[in-house]
Amino acid sequence: MTDRYAAAYPSLVFERPDEGVLRIVMRAPGKLNAAGPEMHRDLAAVWTEVDRDPEVRAVVVRGAGEVFSAGGDLDLVADMADDFAVRVRVLREARDLVYNVVNCSKPVVSAMAGPAVGAGLVVGLLADVSIAARSARIIDGHTRLGVAAGDHAAIVWPLLCGMAKAKYHLLLCEPLSGEEAERIGLVSLCVDDAALHDTALDVARKLARGSASAIRWTKYAWLRLAGPTFDTSLALEFMGFAGPDVREGIAAIREKRRPDFRGPAAG
Repeated sequence: MTDRYAAAYPSLVFERPDEGVLRIVMRAPGKLNAAGPEMHRDLAAVWTEVDRDPEVRAVVVRGAGEVFSAGGDLDLVADMADDFAVRVRVLREARDLVYNVVNCSKPVVSAMAGPAVGAGLVVGLLADVSIAARSARIIDGHTRLGVAAGDHAAIVWPLLCGMAKAKYHLLLCEPLSGEEAERIGLVSLCVDDAALHDTALDVARKLARGSASAIRWTKYAWLRLAGPTFDTSLALEFMGFAGPDVREGIAAIREKRRPDFRGPAAG
């Protein structure tokens, strides 16, 4: 079964660590598991396959090595800024990523270590049980890049940690450690780094042994009412990819400096 997954989603690694548990590993060697075009597509599409798989009762998502995901690959971001067709394609994938995770009936457990940013963070925080290592560094980097905080941010951050904290971290791109994320309610659990992956697997085992119908129907009731808010935020985010600020954001990240957005206001 994992061979079928591997052929369809080559940027991801699939493991069966226990009966009923599928582990999905994001892997981008040399790029801190950043989501390039292939991974962005695979992360969006894999959840419908997981939902249909009768052998899967729970899912663990992690990054390869000691990093969860360093965000979007800057080459992909640059292509989105330059090419309307790429922008439309990635918009569709970003929409599918959120809705497919929400609509996947199988419970999802995330195990976040090191940086957790971008498309990987979408899965990390939309997971039904989110677990962060103490060393985790959770950042929604949209406004630093020069685009609105779309994808998962509007749909889930205010629900998890309250509007005041959500606005602070989303508007300023202030990072959160695993401990701080647990303290404000953004993640379910924070554990020692060495215990992260064992804890995530233990939670997934418990979910896999639970009542499938009870767990799946409980999950079904969550987040759907936030769909219109999500659709609006995603449209505003991708409008930003056609504007001037994103080019300064890309340059600043590549040059490891603060972006300077003090040009004419965009609105």
